[in-house]
Amino acid sequence: MMGFAIRRLGIAAAIGCALTGGGCAPPQEHVFTAGERAPVRGTSQVDMLVATTRMPSAVPGEMFGGNRGEPGFAQIAISIPPDHKTGQVEWPRQVPADPERSFAIVNDNTLSRHSILAKFQNRLEKGPTRNVLVFVHGFNNTFEDAVFRFAQIVHDSGTDDVPVLFTWPSAGKLLAYGYDRDSSTYSRDALERTLDYLIADKSVGGISILAHSMGNWVTLEALRQMAIRNRSISPKIRNVMLADADVDIDVFRTQVNAMGASRPAFTVFIDSDDKALAVAKILWGSKARLGDFNPNAEPYKAFMEQNRISIVNMTDIRTNGWIDHGVYAHSPRIIQQIGQQLASSKALTDQRISPIDSLNLATVGVVSQLTGLNADTPR
Repeated sequence: MMGFAIRRLGIAAAIGCALTGGGCAPPQEHVFTAGERAPVRGTSQVDMLVATTRMPSAVPGEMFGGNRGEPGFAQIAISIPPDHKTGQVEWPRQVPADPERSFAIVNDNTLSRHSILAKFQNRLEKGPTRNVLVFVHGFNNTFEDAVFRFAQIVHDSGTDDVPVLFTWPSAGKLLAYGYDRDSSTYSRDALERTLDYLIADKSVGGISILAHSMGNWVTLEALRQMAIRNRSISPKIRNVMLADADVDIDVFRTQVNAMGASRPAFTVFIDSDDKALAVAKILWGSKARLGDFNPNAEPYKAFMEQNRISIVNMTDIRTNGWIDHGVYAHSPRIIQQIGQQLASSKALTDQRISPIDSLNLATVGVVSQLTGLNADTPR
């Protein structure tokens, strides 16, 4: 059964790459070049802080690889081209990258914990907001994947929150699902400590977390541990957004229960067409995953209502990807709503969704679904 599921995952990905013009693998790897580069006119720049459990890489142009290491920290600046399209990552096709045509690394430095925290405090004190956005990537992500995707999310959402990337040692290989799962579990303590550092910083006003795919497992486990260890979760952690969550839905219920009443607001982004989660269900014994469950089925509907968990249904949104595992970042409508959520520091159901292109919010109790979000590609 396991071998069949892995073969099916590989076939699905191969078909998806073919249907999207072979765009699943980045055109250029090892894009981190030494030295600082001057900004190019017309480009935008995203400056992020990085916490990681990846081992530093000895490969030229690769800052961190897929091996597990001790917690480390870095500061990275990413240039975004003038003709960037919302929801896309324009991958470099050469090294050094051409900032006028693609994402490019313009500065990268590994730092000690004390140095990164000092830069973090300075950034908060000089910036327009005292809020932080922590991103936790998912399965099959290289370090470059995580950096560029987060830069795209920060840029396209228009958030002013200080971006902090937590990147765990995914192998960045389609058939390394088991390794990635263990690596995510390996990293939950480090994520908890990273959140503790942010909470303890008096400069921080509020913290939002955006997790994708297997990154949801790391996130939920870290929050669960924090609640058990401290008997509560700090009110500084206000919003947790869980996209395409590769987590057993029954396990999620126990994690939420362990967090108690003081937990942050949760928004769960679901997509019943997510092919990657469909294969994950086979790997885990055909049990519903949090990222593709039926929100109207019991006992899940009652649980979500009782715990005031917001549901955003992305099923009717089409992007260029056949596998549909990442709609939250590819869809201009969803990424705009994430930006609005960060700006308001509220869950999506606590604010009025803007009526762009017949965007409608249907609310049942406190559980909502975004419908009519098919502006990207009609079905």
